[in-house]
Amino acid sequence: MKMKLNKMQPSLIQRAVVLLVAFVSVGMSRHANAENVLSTQLWRFTTEQPANGWQQSDFDDSDWYQGEGGFGTRRTPGARVGTTWDTDDIWIRGSFSLDSIPENLGLLMHHDDEVEVSVNGKQIAAIEGWTSNYELVPVADEHRSAFKQGKNLLAVHCHQDDGGQYIGIHVVDADNVPPLPPIPPFKSELITTWGSDLTADNAWTEYPRPQMARDNWTNLNGMWDYAVTRENQTDVPSKWDGEILVPFCLESKLGGVQRMLDAREALWYRRNFDATKQLKQRTVLNFEAVDYQCEVFVNGTSVGRHQGGNTPFSFDVTDALKDGKNELMVRVEDDTEAWQLRGKQVINPGGIFYTQVSGIWQTVWLEQVNETYLTDLTISTDPQTGTIHLDPELEGSASAKQLRLVVKDGDRTVVEKEAAIGEISAQVDDAKLWSPQSPHLYTLEVSVLDDAGNVLDEVNSYAGIRSVGKTRDADGHWRMTLNGEPIFHWGPLDQGWWPDGLLTPPSDEGMLFDIQWLKDAGFNMIRKHIKVEPRRYYYHCDRLGMMLWQDQVSGGQGPPWTHLEPNPVDADWSDENHAQYMIELERMIDNLESHPSIVVWVPFNEAWGQHRTVEVGKWTSNRDPSRLVNVASGGNFWPVGDIADQHAYPNPGFPLDAKRFDDFIKVVGEFGGHGYPVPGHLWDAERDNWGYGGLPKSKAEYRDRYLKSLDILNELRHKGIAGGVYTQTTDVEGEINGLISYDRKVEKIAPEELKQMHEVLFTP
Repeated sequence: MKMKLNKMQPSLIQRAVVLLVAFVSVGMSRHANAENVLSTQLWRFTTEQPANGWQQSDFDDSDWYQGEGGFGTRRTPGARVGTTWDTDDIWIRGSFSLDSIPENLGLLMHHDDEVEVSVNGKQIAAIEGWTSNYELVPVADEHRSAFKQGKNLLAVHCHQDDGGQYIGIHVVDADNVPPLPPIPPFKSELITTWGSDLTADNAWTEYPRPQMARDNWTNLNGMWDYAVTRENQTDVPSKWDGEILVPFCLESKLGGVQRMLDAREALWYRRNFDATKQLKQRTVLNFEAVDYQCEVFVNGTSVGRHQGGNTPFSFDVTDALKDGKNELMVRVEDDTEAWQLRGKQVINPGGIFYTQVSGIWQTVWLEQVNETYLTDLTISTDPQTGTIHLDPELEGSASAKQLRLVVKDGDRTVVEKEAAIGEISAQVDDAKLWSPQSPHLYTLEVSVLDDAGNVLDEVNSYAGIRSVGKTRDADGHWRMTLNGEPIFHWGPLDQGWWPDGLLTPPSDEGMLFDIQWLKDAGFNMIRKHIKVEPRRYYYHCDRLGMMLWQDQVSGGQGPPWTHLEPNPVDADWSDENHAQYMIELERMIDNLESHPSIVVWVPFNEAWGQHRTVEVGKWTSNRDPSRLVNVASGGNFWPVGDIADQHAYPNPGFPLDAKRFDDFIKVVGEFGGHGYPVPGHLWDAERDNWGYGGLPKSKAEYRDRYLKSLDILNELRHKGIAGGVYTQTTDVEGEINGLISYDRKVEKIAPEELKQMHEVLFTP
């Protein structure tokens, strides 16, 4: 359906930036610098037939809208939309300047459909039909006279016939065509309460690693300099573009830039910090997450490189430090739609895919440690014996002789053990077990001692004693267990996206809000969907008692999606790409395996990047036999792991009669997705906001649809389904199928009402 615009629609004004038009260069010769010829510009536009003479330079367009290009609909192939246009016609006017006129002029243009182009009141092109991407159209010699040195006026009319629609145009030197600028992120007006309260001084000030905490640390979040250069530039930028608020990404509102990073570009960061070199001390620089490849420099010295955008990493920077002021720089590259693991990030978001995220997107921090220090703690437990087992990793361990483990229940010490360097265990008598109903955590104090009993390093941690397993019920159906008891897993699909921070929650408090709200709504599980959260997220789930299915972040090419049908196929991945996938899967598990809240690993979602499924499933089960493995939630079913998972929208379903699933736990890993729009709380009111099964006509109908899906799931539960995942916690960009609005300001159904509805799923 076409929507006519009117003068009272401010949402169409000031859309996201795209470098749409203009040929602006220093020395406009045939050998002009192609990297400098395009510049950002606002346009005047109207969707109503203008008066005669609208192509002329002296035409008064002051009552036209103002917006940034290109103009069109976001799902049009090749579109780089800055302002939504979805009527039949659009007229746009923009000025550009020429220092000199190139020998060969061209129009770098993408039009869908017919287009007429004028320069300084003279028509230079009239083209029928449509394109699916930008194409170079030479300016005929007889039209060169339309151009002049100095300021020029470009006027364009585009008509839409059917299907997609878009107009984007640049005047260029046809002999030296510059690369297209990056597609802009959409600039929504939505912001969360926590985003509104954000400042450079309060940006993520909490200690980022709760399971291995020390006191001596420095938070490096705050304002950093940033610059965007060509990908092939390795020299430090001579000029910085401005400031960005770390830890928020380049594309986000809260970062303060809102610019997309092109695959042909590099993003640079710079800030200073103070340090004092201490004898027999090391300084460790920690990054909780940087998307995607980066190199880090301290005082001009490269201290390390990292590839992978979703998990923490660190470098010992001691040898690069100097007393006093130090300079820290980070150089980032991010080829979002290559083979790298990216989750739901895409260059041109729409549907179920969201805005690209580039650069630093979680906390950056320094830590001062002794020469001998713990670098990792792997914690496992056994509820049958009450045992807490630690497998530590140390750096500089030559002087380390003993480990000391103190286990506390609140302020009371319940057990204290010492052992030679290596693994250590402590048995808690009458142990209190961790569960959603009683998420008991024991505090751990872990010390590294030398042969004289001096403390070389000490960290604080915690453990929840619990076990995860499976058992058959009286009817022969497999059920998931916690501490040996069957438990129905009921939770939402949780994307973890935010309108102001994108992948980065606006604050720890905001992140906690989501978990607590779901707990209050009667869910006992969250499926964390193809995203790895900040480590504090898992800490909050541990202490609140929220089980987690943890997805691996997806990426690369997938096979045909055949759901649970027989004879599936895998995508063909190179050894190199598969190796990187496995590196990142191992990092995720290594980073999160000590959290009692995580009960299921999900290596693949649907068929996204699904490859070597049996190999990956067996590896995951062997890597962590203490948890269940759902090898491909909703994806192509291969007989590996523990779970067979069907996705069905809008109402849940599962092929229960298929005998080949009888050896697996059966779950509905996604269903629902019932949409309900909340005016004033939409990411973009002008786009096709949607939910599965169409949108209800009223809030009452929305509630009825939810209850119907819940009733069907409960029927399936009695027939052998062991868990269900409802889509989803919040609205996300164009998806309006959340239980809460994207800005977390409106509950579509109150949590206390949801909790009452959900009780049926836990009734025998």
